[in-house]
Order: sequence, then structure tokens, then C-alpha cells
Amino acid sequence: MKKNYLISLILFFIYQSTSSYLFGQNQMNENIRPIRDSIGFCWNAEEMNNFIEFLSKQNPETSLNPKNNMVAAISVHDDYLYAGNVYYPLYKNIRTKEVVIFGVTHGSVKKEMGPQSNVLIFDEFSKWRGPYGDVEISPLREFIKSKLHKDDFIVSNKAHSIEHSIEALIPFLQYYNREIKITPIMVTQMPMERMEDLSNRLSKIIINYTKSNKLELGKDIFFLISNDANHYGEDFNNSYFGLDANAHKLATENDMRIIQKDLVNQITNEKILETAKDILPDSTDKYTPLWCGRYPIIFGLFTISKVVKSLDDKVLDGKLFKYSDTFSEKVLPIKNTSMGLTAVFSYKHWCGWFTEGFYLSN
Repeated sequence: MKKNYLISLILFFIYQSTSSYLFGQNQMNENIRPIRDSIGFCWNAEEMNNFIEFLSKQNPETSLNPKNNMVAAISVHDDYLYAGNVYYPLYKNIRTKEVVIFGVTHGSVKKEMGPQSNVLIFDEFSKWRGPYGDVEISPLREFIKSKLHKDDFIVSNKAHSIEHSIEALIPFLQYYNREIKITPIMVTQMPMERMEDLSNRLSKIIINYTKSNKLELGKDIFFLISNDANHYGEDFNNSYFGLDANAHKLATENDMRIIQKDLVNQITNEKILETAKDILPDSTDKYTPLWCGRYPIIFGLFTISKVVKSLDDKVLDGKLFKYSDTFSEKVLPIKNTSMGLTAVFSYKHWCGWFTEGFYLSN
């Protein structure tokens, strides 16, 4: 009796060890990117459904115009409870099978990994987390890696695990398409000449992929640029206009001036260069707002414009959906949610954001 009990006990421990090992192997094989920000964004399907229902009541006039073909966009990536009303008008109008996402390389990445510059950063995760299940990676990611010059990019799961500007877009994308595929690309700091050259090479690869797979811009493949506009206040060392109501007014007006001048209507190469002058840091005394997506915006627009010109012989036409900021929006009155806020707001600490769509134009 004791002998049989001992054998059973040994077999049980062998089974447990084997099961744990196999479970660990499966986890390693799946290699799924973990969630970075579990507070600011929504990772629960039921909560996301309720959140979209709430936003739809707040924003009833956001229907898609079927005559327009939106192929690209700029998206906010701040906390949902702050910026939900700015996210919603854009994502309600996106219908696509896969998305190329140009993300930021925030200071948190530089803090842990040191300065990163002059390259794109790709990951090698098999999937990314989403509220409705794991999100597939488009074959485009590996296609780009196989074709792009080796000194044009690095591959770092660590960098993508630290960065939140891409994952912020996934719950909204996945709500409208449960089968969405993504190509995550982090853009690092680089000079204009480097961005133009690198975007030339990347755009040719994307054009090749799109043609060979017979994809239609806007319907099959879409481009998103992740960006938050001016980060204003003492915490950002950015208080050029002061720290009061008038400063908030002047800083938000400056954001809108740049958007309306550089990013609305036809996006020519000259306009992209003007945008660079307005949002990229320079050595003059001119005030430059602190947009965290300044490099993804310039690099992304260079790349997307070349893809659109080659495939459809058209240019981009920008339409602003909504601009706002944390101080103006404050906190959405959502109850029974696990979502929270990653920072408090005041005249001494606020962030602007906007969503904008780009359509095909002759």
C-alpha cells in the first residue's frame, strides 16, 4: 500500500513538473508582448464595449463619409479617461485589415536603454495583447526586416515592452476589427536628411508588399502615427507662456496654428518640411512646442506620401477630427471601470492632443 502510494506521489510530481515545463515552453514559444500601461488604457472587453457605447452618446456626429477614402491618420495616445472623446471620432471611421503604426520612442526607453537615434525599432513578438484576445502581427514586419538595410533598424523586444505609444491604439483598433493585424514601428530621433533617406527605402518596401499582395490603401492596409501634442508645464520643463489660464490659451492656440497651417488640406513635401520647422527642436530662440510624436509625424508623412504617390498617383489631404487637452477635457465620468489616470492635470501640467485623418486627393 505504502509502495503504491509512493509511486503515485512520484508520478504526480513528474506530471506537475512536466506540465509546468510544457506550459512555460508554450508561453516562451508564443512570445506575447506584455501590457505596459494597465491603468491608462482599457484591456477588458466588456469595459471597452461599455466605454465605446458611452463615447458614441457623447459624439453622435462622427459617421464615415463613404465617398472619402481615409488611408492614414494621426492618433492621440494619452489616458482614455482624459482623451476618449478625441480618440473616438477617428477610430469610428477606420475600417481596415492591417495597420502600420509609427510609434514614439519616449524618454522612458532612453532612460532604461540609453539614447536611441537614427534607426527604426522593430520587435519580434509573435503577438501583442488586446482586450478581445491577442493581436496578430502582419507579415509586413518580417518582410521589412528582410529588405531594409541592416544599419536602418534594430530589433528590440525590450524597447517595445517599455514603450506605450503603440499599444494605446490597439484596443480602439481591435474594437472595430477583431482580426486586425499590426506592424509596430518605433521611430527614434534623427535629422531631416536621415528621415528622408530612410523613408525612401521603407516606402519602396511597403509599396512592393502592397502590390504583391494586391492590397487596397485604406481598405486592406492603413497607416497610423502615434502622437500627443504639446506637453506643457513645470514637469516637462516647458512653460514658455507662463503657468496660468492665459498660458494655457496661448499654448493650445499655438498647437492649433501648427495643425491648421501644416497638417490640414493637401500634404505636399513642402508642407512636411514646414511641419518639421514648427515641431522639431532647433538651435534658434523660436519657441517649439513639445510634441512627443514629432519624429513619427515627419517620418510617417514622408513614408506615407511616397506610398500614396506611387500606388495611386495621389497626395494626402488632411482633415482634423478633434483637438483638445487634459485641462479642457478633465476626466470622463465613467463608473465601474479598472481604467485610471497616470498623471494629474493643472495649469502646471497638461497635455494637448488631436486626431486627424488623411484622405486621397488628386
